[in-house]
Amino acid sequence: MAKNNDFCIFIISNGRANNVVTWRTLDNKKSKYPRYIILDDIDTQIDEYKKKYGDDKIIVFNKEEIAKTTEHGDNFWNLRTTTHARNACYNIAKDLGYTYFLVLDDDYTGFQYRIDSKFNYPTPVKSITDIDKTFNYFLDYYKSIPALSICMAQGGDYIGGDNKFGVGRTQYSRKAMNSWFCSIDRPIKFISRLNEDVNTYLTLGSRGDLFLTVPFVSLSQLATQKSKGGMTQAYIDGGTYVKSFYTVMYCPSFCKIDLMGTTNKRLHHKIKWNNAVPKIISPIHKK
Repeated sequence: MAKNNDFCIFIISNGRANNVVTWRTLDNKKSKYPRYIILDDIDTQIDEYKKKYGDDKIIVFNKEEIAKTTEHGDNFWNLRTTTHARNACYNIAKDLGYTYFLVLDDDYTGFQYRIDSKFNYPTPVKSITDIDKTFNYFLDYYKSIPALSICMAQGGDYIGGDNKFGVGRTQYSRKAMNSWFCSIDRPIKFISRLNEDVNTYLTLGSRGDLFLTVPFVSLSQLATQKSKGGMTQAYIDGGTYVKSFYTVMYCPSFCKIDLMGTTNKRLHHKIKWNNAVPKIISPIHKK
């Protein structure tokens, strides 16, 4: 059901030529949209990626060139980050002739329906089989609103039960993570070496730019630090402690470090959303 000729899918990967889980998942979900794996030019497995997926499916960008125009949030000059790949995607899409694109990480195992047409939360959740149909809905919605990006939810977004997103209505959260629907006409400059997704949507969101998580659909992914390659080593080296402090540094007026979890608690950033972003006022109040 690939109906949008101006849309493609990018999968950001690094050092996982034999384990691009998202590619297999999209095959299983019958996706027909053009898709490409985005690699930096210092990846040691470029030839392995090309051998497995084909030269025409592998796009390699110059990491040092992108790094020169990227705000890292530190002075380490450590290029081990996905921020550069995200920033490179806009020019890549333009060069390929696409206006819209979806940026995915390489470790997604599935996509699920989480809220039905009656605003109920079905149990168990229903797995999506024809993912292109869902992509089409997301893309149509994205084209109709001024958001810089919209995304699918994650499993953790539903912790707290039905009231998390509201009963009989939908309450979109003002963030974007993991599945970024983007446009070359709405460029985003991703920032920070670690926690780049959070730091980008918070910094830009606090200035009035719009990001949304659409709660009807979620994705599932492998546990962080369980799969070799990618950003695993960076998170092992610093853990959530270091990456969370990047967010406090960028947004100290509404973000702090707090304990997250129930039994095995860990340090994590905590956002005070009431102070974070401008409010969207209902049109009924327009004078």
